[in-house]
Amino acid sequence: MNDTFMKERPVFPLILSMAMPMVISMLVNSLYNIVDSFFVAQISEDAMTALSLVFPVQNFSNAIAIGFGIGISSQIAICLGAGNKETASKAATHGLALSALHGILLTVICISIMPKFLSVFTSDENVSSLGVRYSTIVFLFAIVTTINLAYEKIFQGVGNMKVTMIGLMVGCVSNILLDPLMIFGLGPFPAMGIEGAALATGLGQVLNLVFYLIVYKMRPIQVQISRRYLHPDKSLASRLYSVGIPGALNLALPSVLVSALNGLLAAYSQSYVVILGIYYKLQTFVFMPASGLTQGAMPIMGFSYGAGNGKRLQHTLSISLRVCFVIMAVGCVLFMAAPEWLLGLFDASEEMLAIGVPALRIISVSFLPATIGFILPTMFQSMGQGGYSLAVFLLRQLVITLPAAAILSGPFGLTGIWASFILAESVAAGAAFLFYEKLRKSDPVLE
Repeated sequence: MNDTFMKERPVFPLILSMAMPMVISMLVNSLYNIVDSFFVAQISEDAMTALSLVFPVQNFSNAIAIGFGIGISSQIAICLGAGNKETASKAATHGLALSALHGILLTVICISIMPKFLSVFTSDENVSSLGVRYSTIVFLFAIVTTINLAYEKIFQGVGNMKVTMIGLMVGCVSNILLDPLMIFGLGPFPAMGIEGAALATGLGQVLNLVFYLIVYKMRPIQVQISRRYLHPDKSLASRLYSVGIPGALNLALPSVLVSALNGLLAAYSQSYVVILGIYYKLQTFVFMPASGLTQGAMPIMGFSYGAGNGKRLQHTLSISLRVCFVIMAVGCVLFMAAPEWLLGLFDASEEMLAIGVPALRIISVSFLPATIGFILPTMFQSMGQGGYSLAVFLLRQLVITLPAAAILSGPFGLTGIWASFILAESVAAGAAFLFYEKLRKSDPVLE
């Protein structure tokens, strides 16, 4: 995508052309998560419970990779908007090298902590064993995942969303096809059970990365990844981490939230832990398309900010808010109208339906204020203001939700825990608006 296209094309068709590939790829990814859980559920309820308990750490690992990738994408877009392709190439190269280092660290740390982590949430030795067996294989592929996501964000930073859409679909479709073959031992494959699900996930990431490498070699983009850009640059590294660390924490906070809520819910029943895990997988059908929208909008916002075009930046913001609200409203209606059908996708028992139906209906109300919590932090990140973005997500995922869930669970039981989602999203939306007003008055680009 060339600079003229980013500067001159009308914002609405531009944001659609960049966001729609990401929305499609996020929906495919959501489908994979559902299908993966469906196949694992066929192994046993213990396997499904193990997957739910591993999910927070797995999500935390991915959050670090994606969050730092947001820092890479943001810097590339800002530099290209300012016409500085040399620095954009440095950002891409440094970002890729640091992502590889993150992958090595994640492999070592996550594999080593999983046995102790699982023991905190379950005393069932079979569940713990299944969780360790699954997570060990998944985290052996962590370096592949971090490099893969770095390439994804580099392509997004230059506005090439179609490549990332195809890349994500390659990985997801590969996972979907490999899951039944490796779990149940179809054809020439041995029956590997839960290890097969983990290996299918890892191989999908490998194929995704191979695709990106082929495209990068065959179709050069505005930025170059080269050894000559690897000399130390503290200022550039600082800018990458100033957005990357908040971005990673923003995405990792849900993992912390899930782990803490699992602790609260385990006091009631193991089934409540499973319901929360199912909710977060169903939630991806709503939040992932919204995330795809933000990933499509961020390069436009960053490019516009780098070019000093505040009017175009705010027009992109306005359109993004409206489109995101539609996505969230549709999700809310679906969760309200058909919770039984959604839970039925996971072979929910009568007991799980009795717990899950009111849970989905209550939490879905939080989708509406979450519109602001999604889009305004995206603008903050595109401007290099990662701190404001982090503050909003802290309110959404930690500062409000956990204390509210603990306090409200006393007089209102499970209903109080589910209602804490609504309270947190509403408070975070208000804070995001206040941050936006502060930036609008202090940043000359937005005046």
